[in-house]
Amino acid sequence: MPRTMLTDQHWSKLKSIVHNFGIYLKHNLRSFIEAILYRIRTGCPWRDLPESFGKSNTIFKRFTRWSKDNKLLKIFKLLSKNADLEWVFIDASHIRAHQHATGLKDQAISRSIGGNSTKIHLAVDSNGNPIQFLIHDGTTHDVKVAPALVDKIDLTDTDVLSADKGYDSKALREQIERTSTKANIPKKSNTLSNNHYMDWHLYKIRHLVENTFARIKQFRGIATRYDKLKQNYENSVALACIFIWLPL
Repeated sequence: MPRTMLTDQHWSKLKSIVHNFGIYLKHNLRSFIEAILYRIRTGCPWRDLPESFGKSNTIFKRFTRWSKDNKLLKIFKLLSKNADLEWVFIDASHIRAHQHATGLKDQAISRSIGGNSTKIHLAVDSNGNPIQFLIHDGTTHDVKVAPALVDKIDLTDTDVLSADKGYDSKALREQIERTSTKANIPKKSNTLSNNHYMDWHLYKIRHLVENTFARIKQFRGIATRYDKLKQNYENSVALACIFIWLPL
């Protein structure tokens, strides 16, 4: 029997959430979710899933249907409503795309000197819990994707949004400040203006988003992208985020 990840307490919490989304609680639902967790934890091909989870092709097809409906993304968004949004931290991380993930157009994979890659653009709350993410190609600069990420975050109760100097952009600062939120983003060293407005003590806590990336990348199927379809990879990342939220 392969090592599983959901404790009875985690499953009890997740089962009640799944039921609220109108998902039929079949007898093998827990096994199905464990199979997806096993796959993203180990990075194995679908056909190499242990037989104890069921038929691999059936699991893959069901996961694809769930991804098409964004069911795991919806569950993640529901869990993240409990976030402490006093401070928000954003950053992005490169993900190498396996050769088996390439071959389709418009799936958030691009090629650079280092090879095929994608990026996870992530926002976390004051406690370092994931609240929102976007999957984009690996060659687009972070500051170009940041406005779309910020738009997806409810900054009504947020005092400060913090990011590194890679997000130094007047347009981005104005977008954040229109929500009555302070943009704690340092300016690059080659600019003429200073950083007198920066809260450097809060800026140091920006490691929270790096810590969350480290936790997500403990899943080998996240640290390296094996999914051809963007929607499948998004829902895999969503499940990794759900796993972070379940013990809370």
